[in-house]
Amino acid sequence: MPNGLNPKRRPAVRWAAFLVLLGGIGYIAYQALTLPQSPIPTAWNPVEPLRITDPVTPLTQWKLSNAVASPEACLTVLGSQDADVRGRFREDRVDSDKCFIRGRVDLTGIGAADIRKLETSCTIALRVAMWERHALQPAAQQLLGTSVAEIRQIGSYNCREIRTTNGATGRMSTHATTDAIDVTGFVMADGAKIDLLADWDGNDPKAQFLKSARNSACEWFRVTLGPDYNRLHADHFHLQNTGWGLCR
Repeated sequence: MPNGLNPKRRPAVRWAAFLVLLGGIGYIAYQALTLPQSPIPTAWNPVEPLRITDPVTPLTQWKLSNAVASPEACLTVLGSQDADVRGRFREDRVDSDKCFIRGRVDLTGIGAADIRKLETSCTIALRVAMWERHALQPAAQQLLGTSVAEIRQIGSYNCREIRTTNGATGRMSTHATTDAIDVTGFVMADGAKIDLLADWDGNDPKAQFLKSARNSACEWFRVTLGPDYNRLHADHFHLQNTGWGLCR
């Protein structure tokens, strides 16, 4: 037999070389992702947590899901220096086993928009922050040539049962666990007021903005209900952290 490797051993050697190469590539990739001076932008880096100011990428919704999975993870994102969230973190509020606020936040503003003082959860605050930055403000500039100065709301935490057009259901509302917020309209930087009850119908710029706000909310919240859902929502968007993707 000629000098050299036994032909029967060559496949094993090739596999060993392949595994060494694969391990080397994996190590280099890990270093590229985790080094403080990583060349990969944070929005595209799967080991970096969500940042509200990052551009939206295919990883954004996955990062958001990770952030809202626990109050601790959410508060870390919301409390970061670039979040531009105004308010203060509070101790959890527990009124009963059915009514509570985990990751409690007293919110007064997000990004460029003020909010009348709102007692809510970090998960709702974070979803509103993503909606405000990546949907509301761009739509306001495109459709109205101005920006959103205030998000008008009528509450988040409310220890009550679900209300329907047929009355109470006996089941607790997602407001009881602070997994929802009700938004009634907006005040723009030029002083214009946009109200769901007054401006939803039609095809003028205000109505177009409200339709855009509803459609984009469906991307940032798990449930979005508005005037097209039923008469109980004629004057507000019900925006929910939990659910299976209902968008009406």
